[in-house]
Amino acid sequence: MFKKLFSHTLIYGLGPQIPKVAQFFILPLITQDLTDIDFGVAGVMTAYTSSISVLAFLGLRVILVNSFYKSPSQYKWAWRQIYGFLTLWNVLYAVLLGILIFWIVPEVAIENRWLIMALNVAPIVLFGPVSTIGPTYFQLKQKPIQIASRTAIFGVLTVFLNLYFISFLKLGYMGWFWSSFISTVLLNATYYYPINFIYGFKPIFNYKWRLIKNSLKVSLPTVPHYYSTYLLNSSDKMVMDVVGVGVDNIGKYNAAYTVGNIFQQLGIAAGFAVSPMMTKKFREGNDRAARDLIFGLQFGFLVMTFLMSIWLKELFAFLLRSPGLAEMYSLGVIIVMSYNYRPMYMGSVNKLFFVEKTNIVWKVTFVAGLMNVILNLVFIPSFGFEIAAYTTFISLMFMGYIGYFIPSIKKVNSVDYHPLKWLFLTLSLTAVAYYLADFSLGLKLIVTGGVLIITLMLGLFFKRKLTK
Repeated sequence: MFKKLFSHTLIYGLGPQIPKVAQFFILPLITQDLTDIDFGVAGVMTAYTSSISVLAFLGLRVILVNSFYKSPSQYKWAWRQIYGFLTLWNVLYAVLLGILIFWIVPEVAIENRWLIMALNVAPIVLFGPVSTIGPTYFQLKQKPIQIASRTAIFGVLTVFLNLYFISFLKLGYMGWFWSSFISTVLLNATYYYPINFIYGFKPIFNYKWRLIKNSLKVSLPTVPHYYSTYLLNSSDKMVMDVVGVGVDNIGKYNAAYTVGNIFQQLGIAAGFAVSPMMTKKFREGNDRAARDLIFGLQFGFLVMTFLMSIWLKELFAFLLRSPGLAEMYSLGVIIVMSYNYRPMYMGSVNKLFFVEKTNIVWKVTFVAGLMNVILNLVFIPSFGFEIAAYTTFISLMFMGYIGYFIPSIKKVNSVDYHPLKWLFLTLSLTAVAYYLADFSLGLKLIVTGGVLIITLMLGLFFKRKLTK
């Protein structure tokens, strides 16, 4: 069970990390041709466009997942109708996105307004919802290589396109938009053909409204849940723009997420791997086994984020060559450690998705996202943009653990996940990592070696215990 979990997590996680390795080597090259203004424009645009991205799929992924497991002989019929409905809906969504981009492009990028709008909208118009349907199908079929290989190939392509557009053509922030457009179109094309022509999921446009309405009744309550991802991960840059933080400082904060984004993606990869396994255990009535999957994942996350955090000072000095960006490593520690919320969060809500109690999930996630926005609005004007890293940490911890203390959720989760113990361990390691980041290389090497030895010993102990 654990072997499959970590192998699938590794495969899902390895796909995004291969381009990160490539980016690791070219980042020092391209940052010489980027300014904090470039980072700022990219950060502001991502923040605003992400603010409505949840509307693209209307939460209907939960219907795809549940129909796959609960109606294995008829799910394809439901998927094709949802595909048809979403294809038409995405035309309207593309119009909304285009209008939003037209109005929020920063003044320093106003000359490229129409081009930025076209590069963001075109992939949606061309391929619609296939970018979600394709990965969902392969995830549920437990074929992680189909997803990871695409992620790796087009991720590496994006990295080298960034190098070409930014360092050779000197396009600055526009280099990111061009690279993303080309890679997204090609990636979606690789999903479009098999989904439509090999596996037979051609959209049905003459869909039955009863199916769509019943599906939306379940899926729409999850929209605030998915919107919380934006509120927690991207809204801080939008708030900074609203309260008057300069584009240069937004760029510095965006740079602080350089490594944090890796662990955000790893958390998503872990979700792809663990969710089908937990769903299977729930269906078998084995909630304890599902909990054990979360425990193993949480331990692995704590080890990885802690070791990465204590070395961020050296890593940032190597990666971020533009003046003023490398000093953001202390914020990077807080951001990286905040993503330890993810496994415990999945432990608290995955059972709710299985039993389709989606009206409960959004109350946890949306409140956490709203908390992040309110804290940023209150504290950024007084304490500066740096405080956003701490408000994000607080909000993510809230989202990861509050579900274990809500009676209606506790009733669904029949086993004890020991949330307070995991939370205390996460907070303690975050404090230690924050201070160790400034210590000598020798001490960091000793700590790193000690953590790896302890991890190995614990791994062998639990492996022996599980095989008895």
